[in-house]
Amino acid sequence: MSSIEQSVDVNVPIRTAYNQWTQFESFPEFMEGVESVKQIGDTRTDWVVEIAGVRREFEAEITEQHPDERVAWRSVDAPRQAGVVTFHRIDDGTTRVTLQMEYDPEGFLEKAADALQIVRMRVKGDLERFKTFIESRGGETGGWRGEVPGPHQQGGLGTGGSGTGYDIGEPMPPRTVNPEYPRETPLPPPGTGPIPPAPGTGPAPGTGPIPPRDTPGPVI
Repeated sequence: MSSIEQSVDVNVPIRTAYNQWTQFESFPEFMEGVESVKQIGDTRTDWVVEIAGVRREFEAEITEQHPDERVAWRSVDAPRQAGVVTFHRIDDGTTRVTLQMEYDPEGFLEKAADALQIVRMRVKGDLERFKTFIESRGGETGGWRGEVPGPHQQGGLGTGGSGTGYDIGEPMPPRTVNPEYPRETPLPPPGTGPIPPAPGTGPAPGTGPIPPRDTPGPVI
């Protein structure tokens, strides 16, 4: 396995940098050799890439994700790779983005490219282009702020993709109303009798029943 680590400081708030990185389908706009990325689920993406003249297609899954902190992934099949990108607040308007990656080159051309540091230089260039991309826009194109707990957190946080969900104008999905929420007092059908008093508005204890509306009260 070969390892890569590169960092870049971008002049945007940490939330903006993180949100943009979650827009995987925008990666071809600043990642060299990435022809397309298709989002096929909250934690699954389909990639088409070219490395040293070799075209590869593979699926990758998010293994851990925490808003404004980190996104980790691994390929589901060959070419084998895994990585994590982390976000570090420098100040209100500056964020350090660090990419760590491990991959297993396949074939003579990919191994030669790795030996010549081509892949490392490409990753460094990708981060620089990400910096230019997000700074020139002045804001993110979207954002997904769901939580994907890592393997060490599965017992406490449940399964992946169970967080707050979409951001930047995306509607939140409907939620089930709490069944324990107090229900309204049912009203009788029209014409069947007097309407019962609302909860909490009945006579005070010891004052006796209130006579029906059609019964005259005592003569004074």
